[in-house]
Amino acid sequence: MSAEPFDMIVIGSGPAGQKAAIQASNNGRRVVLIEKTRQLGGGCVQRGTIPSKTLRENALRVRNMRKNAELANFQLPEQIELSTLIDRLGEVVKAHDSYMRRQLDRSKVLLLHGRAHFISKNQLQVEQVNGVKQRLQSDIIIIATGSKPRQPENIAVDHEHILDSDSILSMLYIPKSLTVLGGGVIASEYASIFQTLGVAVTMVDKYPRPLGFLDEDLSSAFIDAFTSMGGKWIGNTEVARAYWNDIDLVVTECEDGRSVTSEKLLCAAGRIANVENLAIANAGLSLNNHGLIAVDENLQTDVMGVFAAGDVIGPPSLASASMEQGRRASRNSLGVQVGRISATIPTGIYSIPELSSVGLSETQARKIHGKVLVGKASFDEVARGQISGDLNGMLKIVCDEAGQKVLGVMAMGEGATELIHIGQMALLAEANVDIFVETIFNFPTLAEAYRIAALEVIYARENNP
Repeated sequence: MSAEPFDMIVIGSGPAGQKAAIQASNNGRRVVLIEKTRQLGGGCVQRGTIPSKTLRENALRVRNMRKNAELANFQLPEQIELSTLIDRLGEVVKAHDSYMRRQLDRSKVLLLHGRAHFISKNQLQVEQVNGVKQRLQSDIIIIATGSKPRQPENIAVDHEHILDSDSILSMLYIPKSLTVLGGGVIASEYASIFQTLGVAVTMVDKYPRPLGFLDEDLSSAFIDAFTSMGGKWIGNTEVARAYWNDIDLVVTECEDGRSVTSEKLLCAAGRIANVENLAIANAGLSLNNHGLIAVDENLQTDVMGVFAAGDVIGPPSLASASMEQGRRASRNSLGVQVGRISATIPTGIYSIPELSSVGLSETQARKIHGKVLVGKASFDEVARGQISGDLNGMLKIVCDEAGQKVLGVMAMGEGATELIHIGQMALLAEANVDIFVETIFNFPTLAEAYRIAALEVIYARENNP
């Protein structure tokens, strides 16, 4: 069987794959994009970011209706179907698929639906749904197949009672109780969303606090908000095993002898590269100890001409970062000049409350710079916070000891992932903290919190010379 030649082959149509393919095609190359599923967008669109954020929006609506109970006596009906709370998901996914197809068409990227596997480092075989097989060849292949949930040996995931982050939204009904194993981003988002919906949620993790990579103020605020809603956090605890008791409950047995029971369990024990059936060994590739594909600073693997981008290479595992990685992998593979990637990547966590940060946390800043000055603004000091009722939100600015250079910004509350970009631009511009005081913000907006936090830094600077 002869192989059809291309200038570039991209495997996977998620954020990284799509941007990689379009970038190469826009540079005049003949590109084929391979996607095994019917719809484009990968796990980000079909099982991850978009579905979970759709559920989150409806959870917030439920919370707001409960808050306004004096206006309308609202409560969720018993045995409510989960599908009713992600009612717009089909429309959103369909619209995103249509939008991506138009982009690929405009860029003249050939789209091929089928399962791919390596024959050699520069040849792939693709089997389409109708069974037709064809070979493709290129000196440049970009792997952008995303990730899949890690399956611990002691957790009997059955996708009915014990679920992972891909199957959690396949539940027919909202359960009365849920155990969440893990304290990372996915675990924290789903735990807070279901707790907001009135589910009794217990989080169990081996680390002392959830979201430990965040600034301590943010992770503490998450715990406070989660527990105030009725959630339970169990940290510093190893799980021995979890199983369905064949009757009515999932049992989680901990190493310290404690036992937690619930109707359902979510295992959020991290993710590994999604390369099943891709036969990467035929290309001379293998996964590292973390179950991921290792790449260098140019996003090239150990095999010349084979690049990888997105969740398949691991953290930061953000759709925004994956898009940029895909673009850069494409340009690097073609020898097209690309600027230095910024290390100032914002983190956005769509838990309830919303959390976001950019730059150094206070702890990181103290380790690197010694003394620092910190300014905080609570949303209850901001008119917009009072209007929206988001009184527990906050914004924090970390500066150097002189109270001049901005080192990091953290935000908590609705709109935090949008608000953080102001701090990101200040960091990229290496702006002095005074810029937040010398700038006029719209009133009433949450952005005013930057002025309040900056004034606190300046006050400390001028009164502690």
